[in-house]
Amino acid sequence: MGRHYGELAFTDSVRRFQAEDGSADSYARQQAKGGRDSVTPDLAAFLAQTRSIYIASASADGRPYMQHRGGPAGFLKPIDAKHLGFAEFSGNRQFISQGNLAENDRVLVFVPDYAHRRRVKIWGRARVVSDDPALLDRLTDPNYPAVPQRAIVIEIEAWDTNCPQHIPQLLPAEDVAELVTGLRARVADLETRLRQAGIDPG
Repeated sequence: MGRHYGELAFTDSVRRFQAEDGSADSYARQQAKGGRDSVTPDLAAFLAQTRSIYIASASADGRPYMQHRGGPAGFLKPIDAKHLGFAEFSGNRQFISQGNLAENDRVLVFVPDYAHRRRVKIWGRARVVSDDPALLDRLTDPNYPAVPQRAIVIEIEAWDTNCPQHIPQLLPAEDVAELVTGLRARVADLETRLRQAGIDPG
């Protein structure tokens, strides 16, 4: 039985609000059934399509910070049943996430899938890896036009999905462009056939 995310997220304060709202019993029953704390085939398939994530960290004194990370589809990769990793590329060189992880390794990774109105939350502990070329090579897509500098490895403590309520449906621009290009080619072909048949397509 895997670890339930409620063990990490449901503090005494959280449970008080749940009790006031009437949702405490429902979440207690869910937690009693156990949760998910390792990579499943469903999670691996979801991550294989992922192009964008948000990773939340905090400083030693609890100051929160949220960072966006993106890359080619599947850039957040399962390393083994308990670990995920992604390649870090050059950014604004503020190093806030790296600095936070050096003193507080707790993270939450929020993985949205706007096209299908889905999202996954992953609680874990993360570390920066700067001295493992083989790992960095494994996490890097050679066709992606950026130079990797280091890896971030996340040990999964628990993960869960969210309901699709209030998630806007957004489609990647490149996917829409590919679809439109195909439709334009199809329209042009049909117009050519109509003209050949003596019909004005206008």
